[in-house]
Amino acid sequence: MKVILNKDLSTLGEEGDVKDVARGYARNYLFPRGIALPYTPKIIKLFEARKDEIEAKKSQKRQDALGLKERLETLEISITMPAGANGRLYGAVTSQTVADELAKQGFQIERKRIDLAGTGIKNAGKYKAAIKLYENSSAEIQITIIGQAIKTETPHAPARPARRRRDEAPGAARDAGTASGEQQDLSPEPVPAEAAPDAAASAAAETVPAASPESGQGEP
Repeated sequence: MKVILNKDLSTLGEEGDVKDVARGYARNYLFPRGIALPYTPKIIKLFEARKDEIEAKKSQKRQDALGLKERLETLEISITMPAGANGRLYGAVTSQTVADELAKQGFQIERKRIDLAGTGIKNAGKYKAAIKLYENSSAEIQITIIGQAIKTETPHAPARPARRRRDEAPGAARDAGTASGEQQDLSPEPVPAEAAPDAAASAAAETVPAASPESGQGEP
């Protein structure tokens, strides 16, 4: 479906441009927000009457883009990123990274307007990026990527005395076992089982009293 843009839309065009869009996109998004109007004879006459006004706005945009171009091209951005010893970045500098850095310096630039070589910058060094401004105007900025080495701490080895104590622990147990064995050797030996009856008989003989004369029993 054909529409006339009533406002600038970066993904579609500028005010006064005639565009072909999907019917659902126009009815559900462009028309409710006043971004576009139906391409009808009535609307066409309305925009013809506003032609000079729209052209004046475009002229002002060209002047603003020229001033922005001059400011950007005197700018040099420095971005510090984690990197290895060889300068290889842990990650990459993308158009969003550059847009964030520009925002810190007061430049509100959409990341889609920033053109970096390839998919991003992956090594420390100096680079250039093109920023699309208005119509065919663009600015070139200088970018310095500084690689920051990441220091990693090596865990300390356990103290040597602690290892000796752990090594000596089994020896201490053996010494304790030896000492215990010596005490057992000093204890009295048990009486053999076969000697037990003789010992009992001897004890019984000692406890039987001798026969007295009054008992009437003489010696044999």
